[in-house]
Amino acid sequence: QVQLVESGGGLVQPGGSLRLSCAASGRIFSINAMGWYRQAPGKERELVATITSDFSTNYADSVKARFAISRDNAKNTVYLQMNSLKPEDTAVYYCNAEVVLFIDPAYKYEYWGQGTQVTVSS
Repeated sequence: QVQLVESGGGLVQPGGSLRLSCAASGRIFSINAMGWYRQAPGKERELVATITSDFSTNYADSVKARFAISRDNAKNTVYLQMNSLKPEDTAVYYCNAEVVLFIDPAYKYEYWGQGTQVTVSS
């Protein structure tokens, strides 16, 4: 019913910046929380940042001084601005959304994007 389409990943040098985007499409009634998670080589998937429908945010301690999450509710899109990137930020980044559908408005569904690679290296 819903697809999350990500963009913005790539290769950058340490200290550089990237902006990730994730757009949700489908017969969506509303989206509650949206977020970004990442999985680095040899590590478990971890929270990067989340944002609620009323724009309350939460960040992992390792990124809160450097990353900023935002959303455009009219476009069903969440963004992650990543600044001062470090090699330790290298990971596959996944978009997540909690969605209420027109077809079943009494239930909340969880969706994930396909993941986008972010590599920080000189």
